[in-house]
Amino acid sequence: MRLLILGGDGYLGWPTALRFSARGHEVSVVDNFVRRRWVESVGSNSLTPIRTLEERIAAWREATGREIQSFVGSVEEGGFLDRVVAESRPEVVIHYGQQASAPYSMASREQAVETQYGNVIGNLNLLFAIRDHVPECHLVKLGTMGEYGQPDIDIEEGYIRIEHKGRSDTLPFPKLPASLYHCSKVHDSTNIHFACRTWGLRATDLNQGVVYGIETDETATDERLITRFDYDEVFGTVLNRFCLQAVIGHPLTVYGSGGQTRGFLNIRDTLNCVELAATNPAGAGEFRVFNQFTEQFSVIDLAHLVKFSAEHLGYSVEIQHCENPRVEKEEHYYNAVHTKLLDLGLEPTLLGEELVESIVHAIERFKGNAIESAIDPQTRWNPTGTAKTPAGRA
Repeated sequence: MRLLILGGDGYLGWPTALRFSARGHEVSVVDNFVRRRWVESVGSNSLTPIRTLEERIAAWREATGREIQSFVGSVEEGGFLDRVVAESRPEVVIHYGQQASAPYSMASREQAVETQYGNVIGNLNLLFAIRDHVPECHLVKLGTMGEYGQPDIDIEEGYIRIEHKGRSDTLPFPKLPASLYHCSKVHDSTNIHFACRTWGLRATDLNQGVVYGIETDETATDERLITRFDYDEVFGTVLNRFCLQAVIGHPLTVYGSGGQTRGFLNIRDTLNCVELAATNPAGAGEFRVFNQFTEQFSVIDLAHLVKFSAEHLGYSVEIQHCENPRVEKEEHYYNAVHTKLLDLGLEPTLLGEELVESIVHAIERFKGNAIESAIDPQTRWNPTGTAKTPAGRA
């Protein structure tokens, strides 16, 4: 297949490019390296020393003899994206090319506007480029489970059957986004659904849970191929942050009670899910939604798992509850359906002590790169402090 990966320099985009290239597919990537600049702007870095995209591609060529084509530019620039799609003629577009941090989107008006503009406009540009140049192409879009929020009912996979006043219909599952970043993803889903219904495009929306992990089969073969690893309060996901904190002796920062429950998956499973979606495409005019996670955990459960695992390796670990900077339910019902990828053959990588220990060992090599001042929560959803955190239900 010919694949175009937007955000191909990122935490998930780069390993995805290697995975498909290793399988013999023709891979092109797009990036403007803004994620690197965003992380630097909040006083942080990638714990892992990542090479430039040009150096990474050269290292992959040297290691495997396979080529990856790169295009440098922004998806918000419609003319640029049109040219890339027209030249690469992808059969599958995998869209990671967005600002993906909830805290970043909530830090200021400017960052909220930047997030929504870049995400929504970039996605719209892509839909038009696909319509005009490769209408048979399959769009695989990285969404988020955060679109749903935490409703007091089971979360279905994209759609729900509703009976109302004697009539019934199958409609998109209601959305309760938890940040302005998550709002942008809801807008994306609506626009993609419209494009499928109206223009006959085909798309799979992967509503992904929280990703953890540091290595994939391909990145582990050569240190020059390693992907980025974020651990700070803006861009680091919770389990990755906890593992780094355990290694450097920083207390595990649990926001509020830690009762927040979410879906999680290993980075290797992200690649497996994307591959399953790409090799089993949606039909013309079809907008599929897959809930992409493998297990559900509360934040405090993860903290205890990391503490237990790291102490088994000889570390002394403290769990510290912080005032929750987010406006969210801290105790709530959460049960999300996630069967469609399992039906396609996903074999989950389940989280346990051994897997946490492997992440800790991978981090140990790079612990000296950590900027500890970037870890503790500073970005607040309600900077005035007048709103109350919504009450939850255990």
